[in-house]
Amino acid sequence: MNVTLIGIDLAKSIFQVCGVNQAGKPVFNRQVRRKRLLELLMQYPDATIAMEACSGSNFWGRELNKLGFTVRLIPPQHVKPFVKGNKNDRNDAFAITEAACRPNMRFVAPRTLEQTDVLVLHKVLERKIQSRTALINQIRGLLNEYGIVVAPGKQRLLRALPELLEEPENGLTVAVRELLATLLTEWQAANEQISSYEKEINRLAHKSEPASRLMEVKGVAEKIATATVGFAGNGHAFKSGRHFAANLGLIPKEHSSGGKKHYRAPGKAQSCRCRRQ
Repeated sequence: MNVTLIGIDLAKSIFQVCGVNQAGKPVFNRQVRRKRLLELLMQYPDATIAMEACSGSNFWGRELNKLGFTVRLIPPQHVKPFVKGNKNDRNDAFAITEAACRPNMRFVAPRTLEQTDVLVLHKVLERKIQSRTALINQIRGLLNEYGIVVAPGKQRLLRALPELLEEPENGLTVAVRELLATLLTEWQAANEQISSYEKEINRLAHKSEPASRLMEVKGVAEKIATATVGFAGNGHAFKSGRHFAANLGLIPKEHSSGGKKHYRAPGKAQSCRCRRQ
């Protein structure tokens, strides 16, 4: 039988690959090691490849597109209803083929390398900012143990900390002064890293023509512009602006029945794209 659609349950080393014919019946469903995956897929050059939009799917999507395959990435929440029986790799791979066959299914285009670079930079920056915030809160908590409270604002604390370390009569012991000096050095290093990441984002924003056009909108600067381009790409995956807003969780959730419409607080809709890590 001809294999027309192949569903792949992605993993780190061993993938579950399910091939179905035009009628949707499985021809094979077996495990394949990472280094053997492309070798297997090349035996079915006319088959469409379907995968969940998850970690690693963008890489494989780009690689398979280069080889001439049609690739369909499906948001995981759209695959889950098609899992039959117990959850395991075999059933997951077949569920991916089932979801990919549905005429109204929404697919995700693999992100380009440029999009991936921008989003990775944003994620690293976000983690670094969160780490810095945790560090600042820890410093405030430690100072409070010695009866020292600094006015709100990280800049106030940053200016006050060197003076507190030099002040001999504020109750800080020698041990905690050394510890706080180490934390201050860590904070300053984090500031330098964050500044470096932000400069790179600004450079990418002015280098990108779509991001430059977005920055013409009032209230949109480099971070929002680059994050939007990295997330949405050329925007062809969205039917309308409302569709894009729904994917970001900016419109009310609908819960209507019996001809009566009810709207709840905004929530993330099951749109054609999903946030992938």
